[in-house]
Amino acid sequence: MHYRRFGRTNLQMPVFSTGGMRYQDGWQDKPLAEIDAKTTENIEAVIRRSLDHGIHHIETARGYGPSERQLGQVLPKFSREDLIVQTKIGPADTAEEFEQHFNESLEKLNLDHVDLFAIHGINSFDVLEKVKRVGHLEIARRWQQQGRAKWIGFSTHAPLDPLLQTLDIDEHGFDYVNLHYYFIFQRNRAAVDLAMRRDMGVFIISPSDKGGKLYEPPDRLVELCAPLHPITFNDLWTLSQPGVHTLSVGASKPSDYDEHVEADRLLDQADELLPPIVERLTDAMRDETGLEHPEGMSWDGVPEHYDAPGNLNMPIMLWLHHLARGWDMTEYGKMRFNMLGGADHWFPGAKADSFKDVPEAELAAAVSGSPYAAEIPALLQDAVDSLGGEAVKRLSESG
Repeated sequence: MHYRRFGRTNLQMPVFSTGGMRYQDGWQDKPLAEIDAKTTENIEAVIRRSLDHGIHHIETARGYGPSERQLGQVLPKFSREDLIVQTKIGPADTAEEFEQHFNESLEKLNLDHVDLFAIHGINSFDVLEKVKRVGHLEIARRWQQQGRAKWIGFSTHAPLDPLLQTLDIDEHGFDYVNLHYYFIFQRNRAAVDLAMRRDMGVFIISPSDKGGKLYEPPDRLVELCAPLHPITFNDLWTLSQPGVHTLSVGASKPSDYDEHVEADRLLDQADELLPPIVERLTDAMRDETGLEHPEGMSWDGVPEHYDAPGNLNMPIMLWLHHLARGWDMTEYGKMRFNMLGGADHWFPGAKADSFKDVPEAELAAAVSGSPYAAEIPALLQDAVDSLGGEAVKRLSESG
């Protein structure tokens, strides 16, 4: 396993981390007596396989159902000094509530400290203001001084501008960041660059699921990524980008590491393996859409949802549309598209079919600065027609 210095923390971080949101017993926390023992046995098997591969960073969150509680039954079976443990807690309405939640997380985990603690889901300007108002970062730094949380970070699904503001929250700032950045979604490159300048650790969230539902890739994507599996290609590409330290593997079973471990084995050959695959993907996207990348129309002159008429998340709608057209990533596109309007700040913007309620003149004015202004309305309509359907909930709200 390759390891990288995790920014100013100086932790030797494996290039893959074991994420704790897909092996737990459901999405609602419950007492230990109500937890299916087989799921806890599976968690232990997953972590043993993880450690066999040299992956000793175990990551979870208060919001992942009983994940913390089940890990609390498993982690004591391993040497604590051999583990890097991270948990995350969302912003609370009061300092007292935030403190209570952290104490509960340590108790569930059966630990007296975590190596990494993240404020979970600073996804918008409003959430950032709440974090500042309640003083979450200052509270977490107190835990850091007490040795209960050794390094302080945040996780984010935010658009780029609130993300950059969070990275620059104050002179000292956070020690690390968990964010989205992978081959199909490169918008956050500027955030990774800022994190590099601030010597922060960079943890990539969900590169195989949010990064394209790559556990179930379409045949077209498999063909374009050959001879690599799409997961292996995406891992290699992302780990080849400057400033990236570790990718989350949300393993639900021990064998889920297989394609990722292959990427680790091939990491030193990335300069040879990646260019022909990137060229094929680029050519296929250009042939179908006229763009070299699915984001090619999304960010130049197209407003973010909070500045758009009807709160439409037009950049994301266009991005998903081009993924479906260019690389046949239709199932992924539908899954993400139909989360719009139902995931709050985790995947923001109005329900996509509200596009029909936005006056044409307002839409035209909103995208007038885009070089694709004349094409965008028809493409948005096609996105609604081809990807729209029954609303999809976030996993944490699915029971």
